[in-house]
Amino acid sequence: MGDPVLDSLDCLLEDPELLAVSTRALAMRSPGSSTAGREGIAPDRLLRCVVLKHIKGWSYRELHRELRASLLYRRFTRFYEDPIPNFSNLCRSFALFGKEGTEQIHQRIVQQAKAAAIIAGKKLRTDTTAVETNIHHPTDSALLADSLRIMTRYVQRIAEGCQESELRMVNHARASKHRLLEIGRAARTLTQAGQEQLKQSYKKLIVLTRRVSAQAAAVLEDLKDGQLVARAEAFMKVVAAEGSLKHYLPLVEKIITQSQARILGAQTRHPEKILSLFEPHSAVIRKGKAHKPNEFGRLVRIDEVENGVVSHYAVASGNLCDQQQWIPALTAHVELFGQAPRLAAADRGFWNSANEKAAAQLGVEQVVLPGRGRLSAARAARQKERWFRRGQSWRAGIEARLSTLKHRFGMQRALYKGEIGFERHVGWCIIAHNLVAMTRAGYNRGKHSCRSG
Repeated sequence: MGDPVLDSLDCLLEDPELLAVSTRALAMRSPGSSTAGREGIAPDRLLRCVVLKHIKGWSYRELHRELRASLLYRRFTRFYEDPIPNFSNLCRSFALFGKEGTEQIHQRIVQQAKAAAIIAGKKLRTDTTAVETNIHHPTDSALLADSLRIMTRYVQRIAEGCQESELRMVNHARASKHRLLEIGRAARTLTQAGQEQLKQSYKKLIVLTRRVSAQAAAVLEDLKDGQLVARAEAFMKVVAAEGSLKHYLPLVEKIITQSQARILGAQTRHPEKILSLFEPHSAVIRKGKAHKPNEFGRLVRIDEVENGVVSHYAVASGNLCDQQQWIPALTAHVELFGQAPRLAAADRGFWNSANEKAAAQLGVEQVVLPGRGRLSAARAARQKERWFRRGQSWRAGIEARLSTLKHRFGMQRALYKGEIGFERHVGWCIIAHNLVAMTRAGYNRGKHSCRSG
């Protein structure tokens, strides 16, 4: 028994340029790792494992379990009878691709689709969607509690790893839990007494967080001045804890400042708002959905051409307006295909007169951007023409594409850590989708003869 999708992809993944990207990624493990040290996972095996993981929508543990149990997946990943790496080793190896490596693999796969005449770049439809980061709902009280927990954890590790240390760190987990309960009860009451109790509880939590933050800053100064010396066996543990404290302390200060401004100063529109201590790049995305007015993550633009292939994607730095995404989508298309599409379509959020003129100047023959507001007679007549209505019907297909990317390939929520991990997760979801779309479009699909030939 075989897998039709994996069998079609077997030849595609043997491309020398794809293997070169995987080889360069593995060479980034440490200086000289490509010429010295013990042998690790082979580049072709790494590439096939990450493709298999995202096509099937598995976690690292599930990938490790399925590779151990299935001869079909062993054959596809070229492990055969060799031992399978641990899931943690697979996780660290996948992270080596980074943002640049993921983009290079996506571009190469699009080039393969172009060479196989699956895509020609004659039509383009684009849209934006919000992809969530893997965070809890961002309340000020939860952010302060996370700050207390993280600072206490790393100060305790430093205290345990230093010799003859008199450093003592009180664990305020119980106190922060009580403050969170008080804030939750007070937030459910709309009376004046309840709101005053809310502010008092927040004041106590902010004072506690500031006190622990000051103690953590003092510990860093003692390490710098040599007053705290790490034991030899715990040196790396102390260095790691020190680096984590240096990373989190500026974020904690921002969280304290924004909590004071929002709760005590009633400034709800605080600039550069931090939504998560662990994913600080997250932004508030408002797409006008009645059931979900606020989404916490990043805005992603998807550019799709023929046969459902996503030719380009871009992660926005903030909550950009759709009108600002139109010209970059056309420019990326021209760079890839060498010419503008014959038809370019998007929803009415992308429309303005400047965008229509820019598309016409680039050489787009049919610009399908529905106007907003009250339409003139000429504009209404233009949007009722047959080519415009056909373009709108074709544009609507990208909504299903976004749904497929989110629910079938796991792009609804990015599970990889950090900003680079977010872009890596989005990129590999799109790569997996493109590979499946290419097999459905007939890539490497030969005629299967019967047993008699």
